[in-house]
Amino acid sequence: MNRKHGLLLLTAACIFASCKKDHDDDFYVPEDPATFAEIGTIDIGDVGAAEISAYDPQTKRLFVVNNGQEGKDNKIDIIDFADPTKPKDIGDISTAPYGGYVNSVSVSNGLLAAAIESINKQEPGKVVVFNTANNAEVKSITVGALPDMLTFSPDGKYILSANEGEPSADYTNDPAGTVSIISVKDNYAVTTLDFSAFAGQQAALQAQGLRVFGLNATFAKDMEPEYITIAADSKTAWVTLQENNAIAKIDIASKAITAIYPLGFKNYNEEANAIDASDKDNTIAFKKWKVKGMYQPDAIAVYNTGGIPYLFTVNEGDVREYTAFNEAKRVGSLTLDPTAFPDATTLKLQENLGRLNVTTTLGDTDKDGDYDELYSFGARSFSVWNGNSGTLVFDSKNDLDARTKTANLYDDGRSDDKGAEPEGIALGEVGKKKLAFVGLERADAVAIYDVTNPAAPQFLQLLSTGDAPEGVLFISAKDSPIQQSLVVVSSENDGVIKVYKPKKI
Repeated sequence: MNRKHGLLLLTAACIFASCKKDHDDDFYVPEDPATFAEIGTIDIGDVGAAEISAYDPQTKRLFVVNNGQEGKDNKIDIIDFADPTKPKDIGDISTAPYGGYVNSVSVSNGLLAAAIESINKQEPGKVVVFNTANNAEVKSITVGALPDMLTFSPDGKYILSANEGEPSADYTNDPAGTVSIISVKDNYAVTTLDFSAFAGQQAALQAQGLRVFGLNATFAKDMEPEYITIAADSKTAWVTLQENNAIAKIDIASKAITAIYPLGFKNYNEEANAIDASDKDNTIAFKKWKVKGMYQPDAIAVYNTGGIPYLFTVNEGDVREYTAFNEAKRVGSLTLDPTAFPDATTLKLQENLGRLNVTTTLGDTDKDGDYDELYSFGARSFSVWNGNSGTLVFDSKNDLDARTKTANLYDDGRSDDKGAEPEGIALGEVGKKKLAFVGLERADAVAIYDVTNPAAPQFLQLLSTGDAPEGVLFISAKDSPIQQSLVVVSSENDGVIKVYKPKKI
């Protein structure tokens, strides 16, 4: 995706850094995980003014990405968070001296790291580290093109940056997508990894659902890292390759990408996966359709239980839309194979599939110029994957869309695209339960699930948020300024930050 992100939502690695046991017996707060309610709010601007937030327990401050005023601000707002019911904007750190948009922030041990793209975003970007106590620059590190998201490892020894490497609008400059590993203890020495070693596996990976489809792109240039999560032991990381429909695995100590897991496709022709495919049908009706969804995850988080790292992804979907190359078309404009779609005329009506956006890079299986299959963007769900094998453990099917419809929060105007549009995720421990907080960009909501059993998440709550929640941040009771669990949601379309907490038992 673009500069937005991706969501620092904290990754589970950061969340659970202080509680590798099932729960922290040294700091256990009895809380009801199904009772989160808003306790505070602050408005720091308009569109682009509240994207990603990170919290520093040492100073009790929030650091919030602010690219408001159509990107003219380029700063990190500093919020006094000592009283989360009354957050106060107390200043900012200008990121303009370092390049263009600031895309992500992360905090560890009194250090704030920021991912900042170059003014020409095809050029190498920067990770800049500041002291949270006085905002002074500690180090500026050059990384790959378009650093879109970064995170500290739970032990604080590393910073990892997902450098998306988006092409220019005319596709004449397409930098390689990379991941930078920065060693904090070694004076911020950086190693930047690309995906060229996997070029020989391209055919096999594509057969499993990996997408390699950019205009005249090499394998390494086509990979676009989006979002990173790191295991609690700080040894392994996973990065989403959103446009490519995959997750890559990284060994941090050896500084090597060790695997790419293609994610395959979701079948919308099953009752449990039924979707509303039209924004012009004057209703919200979930139906089965002969369409597949590409998972295309944005944010990712991890926790380990039973010796298995479980990866939680939010399957937003993304489209490559450039002047020289645009992969998306509506079904109504396509020629459908008459054998595969004998009812093509009816399907192409706008109240049926005619308005649905699909990719033109897949589906013409016999290369005869018409479409034998249809593939839409994203899976309108969150999923759980085995981090050792990449196999699917759980998918929420159409639960997010159905629940937002019930709550009158579903935006029918997005039915032709990505539905409720799950974009951000954070994991946290509340009471003795592991919870997932799923940000829904188009429904303006956060869905909360009990994921103590990652193979069978249970829905708990739906929270109404600001306009287009971008960052979902969980603050553990141990680190919280009020010694209770907190969820902070920053919304990019209205600049509003909202704070929620559960009831004590």
